[in-house]
Parts: sequence; structure tokens; C-alpha cells
Amino acid sequence: MTAWTGTQLQFAARRRNPHVHLDPRRQTRCRLLAALLVVTLPALVHPARYAHASGPRAAAANATLPRAAAEMRDAILGAARSGRLEDLKTAFELNEMRPDLGDDTGLDPIAFWRQSSKDGDGREILAVLQSALALEPAEVPLGRDIENNAIFVWPYLAERDVSALSIEEEADLATLMTPSDVAKLKAAKRWVWWRLAIGADGTWHSFRKEK
Repeated sequence: MTAWTGTQLQFAARRRNPHVHLDPRRQTRCRLLAALLVVTLPALVHPARYAHASGPRAAAANATLPRAAAEMRDAILGAARSGRLEDLKTAFELNEMRPDLGDDTGLDPIAFWRQSSKDGDGREILAVLQSALALEPAEVPLGRDIENNAIFVWPYLAERDVSALSIEEEADLATLMTPSDVAKLKAAKRWVWWRLAIGADGTWHSFRKEK
């Protein structure tokens, strides 16, 4: 499928109604949504190919996410599965804020993640996002707003006591990191790996490596 540009969308709208005019902000949103459709369409056409790695438990938990949070999660996951770090730009540009990266370098997110990736090209970051988002999230209360009082954190293990994990949680941990990284985690007695947070309203709050 070929993504329509903002100009093409505007032209199509005018053909249906010659008095329609898309302002620049609406054109920008059209471009972002068109790009997002191209990234996530394979998951809609081939759902089996994009099944959650942790099976029914993770699928059931993710199915209960608020719609806006689920849409942002799917946008990030679809971009991660594309194999192109640059595709994540579509997801964070849907935000009105820059996600907290845990850095003070001043780099844009794509440049920072490429620099942070051990392979130097960002593929490690894409793999981290896929493995984390394949698990269910933890729900963390936030504020008093009844309709938007939660942040969803991936992986859920980031909100667990790492010194007292169940057998099932230990198995999930093994899908995320190497045995040496698990040993460092246990030695630190706290979460020292990647943590992603999305608000109930769909805001991508953060994606950072806890230290």
C-alpha cells in the first residue's frame, strides 16, 4: 500500500467537496496518520504473524488497555517490528511532548537511541521494545483524574520486587535479558533495564534505561 501525502489527501478532499481546505496543522496530522497506517497495516492484515510472544496472558492484559494507550502501544510496536529505527519518529510525533529518554545530551530521540544501541544502528533498541511490549504492562496510579489516572509500564517487571519474583516472572525476565544482565539486576536489587511508560490518554511519557 502506498501512503498518501498530505497534498494528495487535500486533493482528494477537494474532489469530493471543492470548498474544503485543509489547514497546515491538519495536513501534518494527515501525513502522520498515513505513515502510521503503513507501519501498522501488516499487523492488521497478518495478525498471526504479530501475535504476542507471551501468549494469551499478555494478549488479555493488553486487550484491557484504554483505547488511546493501546493505539500508542501498537504504533510503537509496529514501528519496532518494521526494523527501521526511524519509523519510531511517527509514534513520538503523535505526542505533544518529547518522551523522557533519561538523557541530557540534547539529541533528538532517534539519534539518542542509535547512539545508545550496542550495535550502533538502533536494532538493539527495536529488539528491546518488541520484547518488552510482548509482555503485559503494570498499571501505576497517577493523580486524581478518574478518566486518566493511570500510567502503563512495560515490562510489568519494572514495577516488581526483583528479589522476590515468582517462577513465571523469572521466566518472563529470561525473555528480556541475558543471564549476566539478570545477575546484575539481582545484585542491584532494583530494576536496572529499559522501562517504557504510556499514559491512559495515549501520551508516550518515557522510554529510558534505568540505572
